[in-house]
Formats: sequence, structure tokens, C-alpha cells
Amino acid sequence: MTSSGPARALTYPLLVTSGTIAVIAALVPFADLDQLSALAVVVLVILAVTTYQVGLAFGVLPTGLVATGTVGGRRVRQQHRLVSRSWLEITSGDRMVWQPVFYEPGLCALTPTDLELTGRTIRTGDTRFYPSGRVRNTEPAGKLIDNPSRPSEVPAFGVARRLILDVQPAVAAPIAGLLWVYVMNGGIPAFAGATLAAAATFTWFSAIRGSDPS
Repeated sequence: MTSSGPARALTYPLLVTSGTIAVIAALVPFADLDQLSALAVVVLVILAVTTYQVGLAFGVLPTGLVATGTVGGRRVRQQHRLVSRSWLEITSGDRMVWQPVFYEPGLCALTPTDLELTGRTIRTGDTRFYPSGRVRNTEPAGKLIDNPSRPSEVPAFGVARRLILDVQPAVAAPIAGLLWVYVMNGGIPAFAGATLAAAATFTWFSAIRGSDPS
């Protein structure tokens, strides 16, 4: 089992990040001063969180995973409300932790195996896994689905399927639009713009945290 590395695991969330910023940029010509300020804040938050997530993925920032050497591990899929993420359940001695990772197709074929922890990198064979958040010492909330033991089956999920899954939290976007109109006033154009910006941001947040389309 091989991996194309970050080109496979991180391309999708970074693509969604770029698309979200493009959507917000498209609203700029129609925004007043208050709306421009709000859009600028949203873009700064998106860039800051994306930089943080990339730093975790490449080991520039610590995730809290302190074990080193060879440890036991398996992949589980978390389903909690509208959230779906991939986790590596890592066992080192009598300690078990859960590390969220960015999705890549090889995860679907990952059976319980030995993981090599070197510094802040996680590998098995030629495959490297990229953390999408900090390690947890307690089991993630929601339903954890065991990975099927079918190493020959590695499904590929396109951008369209992943977007359909990640856009689900955007159902709350109209509420953000109504809140903006209530606080800052404005008519239907303000509501539409705020709703669109919120929908794009909610979709981005799902993607940048390492959503799992499987």
C-alpha cells in the first residue's frame, strides 16, 4: 500500500479553502463597509485555522502524541451528528489514544497494524498519515465504526461526493444570515450574501478538520 502523501491527503481540504476564499471575494463588490469588515475577519480566521491545521499535518506544531517507535494501531471512522472523521486508534503499552487524521483512500484498506512514530510523523510501510487535530486521551464522541478488514478494496471518492457530505452543516447558514440582518440591518441582498458566506465557511470548516467520505 503506497500513498502519494500530502498531494492525496491535503489537496481536497486546501482546494475547499481556496474555493471558500473565492466565494467570499466574489461578495466584496456588493458589500458595504461593515460587511467588508466582517468578510475580512472571516478570511483572516480561515487563513489562520488553515495554517494551524497544515502545521499539525506536517509536524510543525505538536499534536500531543508523545509515543515513539513501533505501536499498535487501527483506523476507525467517527460519525457524530453531521461530523464524519477518520481516527487512528493507537495503543502504546497500556495507554490508548485517538489521533484524527486527514482522509486518504489507503485508510479504507488499513487493517490493525504496527505504526511507526518518528518525531511527529505517523507511518505504516510507505504510507504516511497526516494529523488533522490534536490527539485525544478519551474516545471521540459519537459512533465509532470499525474499519472493514478488506485490504484489497480501496475506494476512490471524488470531490463532488466529499462536498455533498461536507456541505451538510451549511443548513445552519440561513440562521447566520438572519442574525446578520437582525444585528446590522439590511434587506434580501444582505441576507443572501451573509447566508452564502456562512454556507461556504461551514463547508470549509468540515473539510479542514479532516472529514471522512467513506
